Amino acid sequence: MACSAQSLLLLPLILLISEAASVSHTPMLPKAAIFPVSKDSSTLQYVARVFIGESLDSVNLVVDLNGPLVWMAKSASHQSQQPIRSCSLKCSMANSIRGGGAEYNPSSMSCTLPAENTISRMSKSGNLSEDMMAMEFWDGIRSSSFAKSEKFLFLSSPNLLLKGLAHDARGMLGLGDSRISLPSQFSTTFGFFERKFSVCLSPKKGAVFLGGNPFETQISSSMMFTPLISKKSEGYYIDVGSIKVSGKKLALDQKGSLGAKISTTVPYTTFESTIYAGFVESYVSAAVSMNLSRVQSVAPFEVCFSSKHMGNVPSIDLVLQSELVKWRIDGENSMVVVSEEMMCLGFLDGGVNPRDSIVVGGHQIEDHLLEFNMGNSMLGFASLLKGEKKCSDFEAADRESL
Repeated sequence: MACSAQSLLLLPLILLISEAASVSHTPMLPKAAIFPVSKDSSTLQYVARVFIGESLDSVNLVVDLNGPLVWMAKSASHQSQQPIRSCSLKCSMANSIRGGGAEYNPSSMSCTLPAENTISRMSKSGNLSEDMMAMEFWDGIRSSSFAKSEKFLFLSSPNLLLKGLAHDARGMLGLGDSRISLPSQFSTTFGFFERKFSVCLSPKKGAVFLGGNPFETQISSSMMFTPLISKKSEGYYIDVGSIKVSGKKLALDQKGSLGAKISTTVPYTTFESTIYAGFVESYVSAAVSMNLSRVQSVAPFEVCFSSKHMGNVPSIDLVLQSELVKWRIDGENSMVVVSEEMMCLGFLDGGVNPRDSIVVGGHQIEDHLLEFNMGNSMLGFASLLKGEKKCSDFEAADRESL
């Protein structure tokens, strides 16, 4: 049966629903939308709070940096959800996700496509729907207002897909480079923003910024940039030319650069087994030369030390497109404090023939600002560990302010 075509564009229906007490008489466009993020101490997952539906219910979603869409478990409370028809342009747009997968459902004529829980690796089909989503905006000084998108696309999925997610999480917030990911929909709906987003995480709190970010002027001189590269699988990848420990390059049996995936769903950076073996050997040698005392390991970590010298540990560099562009990982980002007496190297063996040779995990990107520019396929990165402002400075918005 034929159905009427829906516009590919998400209409920019914006309704300001909350303003700060102090209102400027000069109109000011917001600089960014902010989604506050907290870290679940049990699962080590990063959880964002979003407001969904006509009643703008608060929903917790696990941040999936590489996820191609936003998916949520079905909820009886969200009566305002509108299913997307299978023969619509919006369904075709969803099917443009790498690998496709949108299906025709003759019983309901709904747009059906798979959603993946990237924690459990479970995949289930759900129905593409649209509903209202509210978001907090930042005007360059403070979080000053809320706005809502009337027609936000997401996948309504079975509850079974929630297995392995943080407590109270109802799905995953996909930030990947697809036409229906959160950043892409945001850029299309609110057309005066660039097609980019930033991630700023910490051991407790953090935020995802769509459009701009509060650190642009503060760290513009220290931010480095590297190209985002395309891979067969979905995700944000960078080329790693070499790995150094305390300035000494690892002897890697490789041809060309290594593709490193950046992930918010993997807690600690993983290396393919042969890379990991050489890395551990080099790191332990450098640590011993710095008078660090190795102690018995604690799962899941293989290499642990006495924490007496926490501030003085070997540096780790991921050298990117040149020797001048490198991602330095040291101190709090390289070590995990296990107890008052012990700290462990926060890198794990990714196994033989893994999907990705290197996955840069959550612990290593904490208190870094990562800026993903989807328009020019570039990644900007800068450490905030020694700055005045931290990723943990951002508070979650109050539901009452809506």
